[in-house]
Amino acid sequence: MKSFYTLRTNIMRVFVYLTLFILLVLTVVPIWLLLVNATRSTPEIQQGLSMIPSTHLIENYQILKSKGIDMFRGFTNSGFVALASTITSVYFSLLTAYGIVIYDFKGKKLMSNFVVLLVLIPMQLSIVGFYQYMSKLGLTDTYASLILPMIANAGGVFFGKQYLESMIIYDLIDAARIDGASELGIFHRIMFPIAVPGAVTMGIFAFVASWNSFFGPFVLISSFEKYTLPMLVKTLRGDVYRTEYGAIYLGLAITIVPILIVYAIFSRFIVNGISMGAVKE
Repeated sequence: MKSFYTLRTNIMRVFVYLTLFILLVLTVVPIWLLLVNATRSTPEIQQGLSMIPSTHLIENYQILKSKGIDMFRGFTNSGFVALASTITSVYFSLLTAYGIVIYDFKGKKLMSNFVVLLVLIPMQLSIVGFYQYMSKLGLTDTYASLILPMIANAGGVFFGKQYLESMIIYDLIDAARIDGASELGIFHRIMFPIAVPGAVTMGIFAFVASWNSFFGPFVLISSFEKYTLPMLVKTLRGDVYRTEYGAIYLGLAITIVPILIVYAIFSRFIVNGISMGAVKE
């Protein structure tokens, strides 16, 4: 009987490792192909797939420059928008979630359900009204129209609420109030430091979403010098006579570099933040 359980355990372990290996391949291979195609010419790419890098990296970069694509400016624009959106989203989303979790008020449950409903509504359904609203405020063709909506966004508030409910310590809050601490002081000095893993997780998701965002900037930004990286890469497909696939792949490869760096540095916080937010008393 013992050998049977041992055999079953080994089989399950092999199955798990095999599944993880397949998922790893499915994740890594597309990124590797993207990096490889960034070094290949358009004729080579049209011939088929290859796992071996080529020698046309500099040529593809020259094509980007010849098209008037300033990758450094696009990188700077995307970096500014992504960082500002991330900081704004994490701080105000956690602050809003903290208020919902800590305080009791009429309509609290209704507000929580409304936040969940907003998470389910895609941006495409509200973009017309949102554009008109930004236009009346005079914020079109400005980065403010991309950054300000991230204040207490529904996704961040929902994640922050789930996370704080799992780790909040009411005795610390009561003790701080007895000591005369203000409500904002309690949040900044006690709750926010405790919620750092969740905040970092929120920040990673917010940064990646903002960095990869194309639809919102495409609708709201019209000045070419304000284009973000995804918008600049999209302009490479505007040539009706010839599509430079190598240059497009190089532009896409440049856009994913910050994402890979962020994940490499902060990936451990993703696991800690999500696992902590998934456990409740």
